[in-house]
Amino acid sequence: MLNIDLHCHSTASDGVLSPTELLAHAASLGVSVLALTDHDAVSGLGEAREAANQLGITLINGIEISVTWRNRTLHILGLNINPDYQPLLEGVRDICERRVERARNIATELSKHGIAGSYEGACSYAGEGRLIGRTHFARFLAARGYAKDVKTVFKKFLIKGKPGYTHHEWVSLLQAIDWICSSGGRAVIAHPARYQLGKNLLDQLLDEFKALGGVGIEVVSSSHTPEQVKQFAQLAIKKDLFASCGSDYHGPNESYFNLGQLPRIPAECTPIWHDWALPAGQIQL
Repeated sequence: MLNIDLHCHSTASDGVLSPTELLAHAASLGVSVLALTDHDAVSGLGEAREAANQLGITLINGIEISVTWRNRTLHILGLNINPDYQPLLEGVRDICERRVERARNIATELSKHGIAGSYEGACSYAGEGRLIGRTHFARFLAARGYAKDVKTVFKKFLIKGKPGYTHHEWVSLLQAIDWICSSGGRAVIAHPARYQLGKNLLDQLLDEFKALGGVGIEVVSSSHTPEQVKQFAQLAIKKDLFASCGSDYHGPNESYFNLGQLPRIPAECTPIWHDWALPAGQIQL
């Protein structure tokens, strides 16, 4: 059995490890097939591919696009995308510019609660010229002692109803799926349990997602309990969607699962990679 992990992050977005370090870590854990799916960014894929080639890992070109759907933020994975597809590149460039605006708004909200310098602090964690996200604020706030760790910072400051929260409009579900599919990739709903949708709303999301060209759902995720894995496996079968799996790894001490340390996708599901040729760890598309 190949060890497959189709969701992780590098310093190109909000991961702790560089693409090279990430691939080396994956290799040390026996990962055979890895998708680098940075938030709204493909800039780490070139470096990741060089490392993957040296280490004998099959790298899947990926991305995780931020979407607004019915006033909720969703994340849509693109797997096997063409990272040179110009409409996708233009789209993520626009998203990153808007991320700067959101970051300034987060800093403004935090300053209202007596936390100064958070924008500059978050930028120092993001690195010059790189995407900036809430995780960078969380690392800054944790380092300053506002919470014991990054996960606690999110709960105390960065989610809806908390001091650093600010509403932000991302791209539409239609736009994200179009970029992914038009670039030759497959669209997958990331960690669906995190959105806390009721049965009816979840059904509506899956139906709309599929009608727009989406084909997969992340059944196995570090965000999912064993019961939720069963739930989403059943939904994948019911809605005729492919099943995916991913650790959503961001780095040491920030992730629930390590790279490749995932339960298997339930046998009754059809994996998203069911028609990928993976002999001896090599992919041919």
